[in-house]
Amino acid sequence: MLANESVLDGYGHVSLRNPGNASHYFLSRSRAPALITSADILEYDLDSVPVEKGTAAGYIERFIHGEIYRTRPDVKSIVHCHCPDVIPFSTTPVPMRPLYHMAFFVGAGVPVFEIRDAAESSDMLIRTPALGKSLARTLANKSAVLMRGHGAVVAAPSLHLAVGEAYYLNLNARLQLQAMQLAGDKVVYLNPAEAEKATQDYERSWDAWKARLPR
Repeated sequence: MLANESVLDGYGHVSLRNPGNASHYFLSRSRAPALITSADILEYDLDSVPVEKGTAAGYIERFIHGEIYRTRPDVKSIVHCHCPDVIPFSTTPVPMRPLYHMAFFVGAGVPVFEIRDAAESSDMLIRTPALGKSLARTLANKSAVLMRGHGAVVAAPSLHLAVGEAYYLNLNARLQLQAMQLAGDKVVYLNPAEAEKATQDYERSWDAWKARLPR
């Protein structure tokens, strides 16, 4: 779904906490999101070790998921994307702010993870549990975190919300960039009360995205 809506490209991944075992989560094997089928889904523990031995190769950055699930019991689904429109906000002092009511969750703040603070040198990927823990600390109790020069992570209490927030995070970034080009620092954003009241469940968006999937 997110690949079809151009939020995920050949990279990125979506996970779901196991509803029957909160210490496990589901994530596909290492494959382009648009190509994934149910046969590609693997089960991991919170150390991001496959439950079944001898399974297909997993994503290098699966530690994003395991460490966030470990520190955030409220989170049931996680999206990691390389959303292009958020990248400028990860590399400049300009913070993401809620411009669009569908991105209400941005009102709580979107921190930026600086991998240099967690590792002296890296290839920008979350390859270890330690880096996953550092990312989870930066996310804290927020819905989203940007990764400098890399992308974003969205953590939500349901799969529908995680997918919706990933989509609208990228869209809000695009709209904010456009608005700033027009008005600079005179852009009018949602105030805290508006952002708090604009809560969405994204069910209608989900239905529309589902209807657009190739059959």
